[in-house]
Amino acid sequence: MMRALLIGRASRGYRALPCWKSSPAYRVPKPSLIARQSTLSSSHVSSLEAGHIELEKNEGLIFVNNIFPRKLQWLLLLGPLNGTQSYEKALKRINRPHLAASDPLHIVRQVFPQGLDIDIKDIIPRFREGGAFVKYARKSGATDSEIEAAIKDHLEKHPIRPWFNPFRQATASSVHGRPWIEDLYRIPSSRIRVEFHPAEPDGSAADLTTEVLYSIFRRYGKLRDIERQPPDSKVTPRYALIEFSRPSNAVTAKNCVHGFTIPPGGGGGKSGTRVKIKYERKIRLSMIKDWLLNHPRLVIPAVAALIAAITVTVFDPIRTFFIKMKIKATLHAEGSKIMQWVRYQVSKANIYFGQNKSDVRGLTAIWEDRQDDINQLQSWLTENAETFIVIHGPRGSGKRELVLDRTLKNHRYKLVIDCKQIQDAKGDTSKIARAASQVGYRPVFSWMNSISSFIDLAAQGMIGTKAGFSETLDAQLSNIWQNTAIALKSITLENRKKTDTDAQLTDEEYLEAHPELRPVVVIDNYLHNNLDSNVVYDKLTEWAAGLTTGNIAHVIFLTTDVSFSKPLSKALPNSVFRTISLGDCSLDVGRRFVLNHLEHEAKSKNKPMQSEEDLTELDSCISVLGGRVTDLEFMAHRIEAGETPRAAVSRIIEQSASEILKMFILSPETDSQQWSHQQAWHLIKTLAHSKDGSVSYNQVVQSDLFKSGGQSTLRALEQAELISIVTVNGSPERVKPGRPVYLAVFKRLTENRPLSGRLDLEILSQLISKENKSIGTWEEELLLLGKLPKQPREIMGRIQWLLNKVYSSQNKIGKYEAESAALQKVLSSEH
Repeated sequence: MMRALLIGRASRGYRALPCWKSSPAYRVPKPSLIARQSTLSSSHVSSLEAGHIELEKNEGLIFVNNIFPRKLQWLLLLGPLNGTQSYEKALKRINRPHLAASDPLHIVRQVFPQGLDIDIKDIIPRFREGGAFVKYARKSGATDSEIEAAIKDHLEKHPIRPWFNPFRQATASSVHGRPWIEDLYRIPSSRIRVEFHPAEPDGSAADLTTEVLYSIFRRYGKLRDIERQPPDSKVTPRYALIEFSRPSNAVTAKNCVHGFTIPPGGGGGKSGTRVKIKYERKIRLSMIKDWLLNHPRLVIPAVAALIAAITVTVFDPIRTFFIKMKIKATLHAEGSKIMQWVRYQVSKANIYFGQNKSDVRGLTAIWEDRQDDINQLQSWLTENAETFIVIHGPRGSGKRELVLDRTLKNHRYKLVIDCKQIQDAKGDTSKIARAASQVGYRPVFSWMNSISSFIDLAAQGMIGTKAGFSETLDAQLSNIWQNTAIALKSITLENRKKTDTDAQLTDEEYLEAHPELRPVVVIDNYLHNNLDSNVVYDKLTEWAAGLTTGNIAHVIFLTTDVSFSKPLSKALPNSVFRTISLGDCSLDVGRRFVLNHLEHEAKSKNKPMQSEEDLTELDSCISVLGGRVTDLEFMAHRIEAGETPRAAVSRIIEQSASEILKMFILSPETDSQQWSHQQAWHLIKTLAHSKDGSVSYNQVVQSDLFKSGGQSTLRALEQAELISIVTVNGSPERVKPGRPVYLAVFKRLTENRPLSGRLDLEILSQLISKENKSIGTWEEELLLLGKLPKQPREIMGRIQWLLNKVYSSQNKIGKYEAESAALQKVLSSEH
């Protein structure tokens, strides 16, 4: 192979490289000459622009490697070092000859041994490749091979170790080819691509064998592999891939052999083969990009899993921290000494602040009446029972105030979740944001759910399945409640100390042994706007069951829905719920509540309270309103505004009547509505004419309007608070108005003769239509039986039954039509 190199060298006009002889003496070049000629002169600029280094007959070229840091070539892209001269000046500043060399001139001066009779013409640095070309002129009869051998022998005896890598030394090799001088951003690699080109324009290139390639490139370093182009490949020009053990060896081979011509006698074919070399990345970025784009079934789910893992690792601890801060916020404000001092100073001036507020709403009478319920609830919170606590009662019965303002007034940690705010939100994104704000869960990227849904839709069209970028409402709520449970558990365990007598207990045993330290989760407006299958309530109930069974927190449900036991039983099927039912207060308590409210308002405004004579109608008005707190409070406000109790009650009745007409009578019927206008009016009229303000449940169910699905209709009307159903031992017994004042409202509605007559006509019309439909069904069966050729004795009973049904229905129709005619006559006369 050396013979081939020499022949190729000679073919370019270069002299052959004889063996190295140590006898001749060589003159050391002057340092000033090296410094003067090694600057970036015009010849260097011309070489860079032309792309090649032109050599005269007596000139040679050698490549010195490992004198610049290849891995720091990105410095060339920076503003201060975006030129080669600035980069060279920076290397001079950090040059420390006694430790390691950095100045290229200093390194080149050390590469050439003393006594070498040559003249340095130019130094062309290759910063990106970590080396430099040294162009020299021979003054004596020495050959290029002798000069190379002398330099290598000198470097073996006096190695040069650069500053950036003291463990590697500089090397030098003679350039046999015609190197390409370029400043493209190409990163050196240990793998090079050797392309085969014809030596002459009209010639042909030969595929170099592995042996030929080995003999050419082995001298520059240890080879790992030589991979030839497949014979059936259509890629031109033909090539071979050669991998060195070190990138520096590949750099030397590329700069010394590029442009070298293999003669026919050396394996280069008939007319010779010229090799051109470029770096080949072992793993190209394009290959990674192509693989990612060609394997979406693997890449897209992997990216989704990676994003989920990053979210859990980074954001979940932050979210848990914010949840803990929300739960502790009240405690921090109340426990602060500064807040206590400010509260004390303000209280001396009789100004409301914080916990020292007086009974603004006059609820003292209500709490005195319900003290037993408060004591019972407080005792349950100190017991270790894995069950739910349910506070049930109609709207306005004071459930929230009973729990938060009285029972949990001095409790350390409590969390309130209002289901109404979550359920009233439109769309999954809004529901997620509302649920997160309830517990302090942030950051929450609810807006990302919509974008991720589009990504999932595109992925489904591409790979056939969803990628999992978007999370459903179910999954998002699970994340929110799970982080909340972690925060609640962490808050309870923060009270543990190593000096406690039960310090040896595990976390679970500690939680079970100290029920009084657990936080209390209050779920308000439970089952508000509930549907048959509701993800929000399903996940919330499941999470609450986990809190109670895991002894993490006490859970209290506040609800107006009487069917609360059905969804709660799914979560805790083997538990009996602890329930407190709050009804309307007694008339005596209601009277004290109104008087306390009026007294407080009179004191706050420095006005005398109304005399007993002015409130003579109060007792009769309270009996009309009943014991509903919201109605009593509204009446008290109207009395404060100057109205009489009777006028205040009349205003309440008028307002309630308008609401009932709008919700149950005059609103258009929808498919999701579980009752008809006629059924609602029938109940209103029946309750208005009842003696004690209630009717039998069985009487309502057996009426003509409620025979089909009457029980579900009554439950829907109870949920809408038009009526309330009184149960005895779990069985429905009586039907009453939804609020005590509704009895007076129902009576006022029935006294409106045009309205009552028109609605009664609608009921009669519906009943007539129902009976006609039934008669048609029976007549069809009679017609079928009459077509039989003979009348068997066995069907006579059936025929008689059908005839009786037709007769009974026809009598009802006659009765309904008579009533309808009378109503129409009355309405016409009144009109």
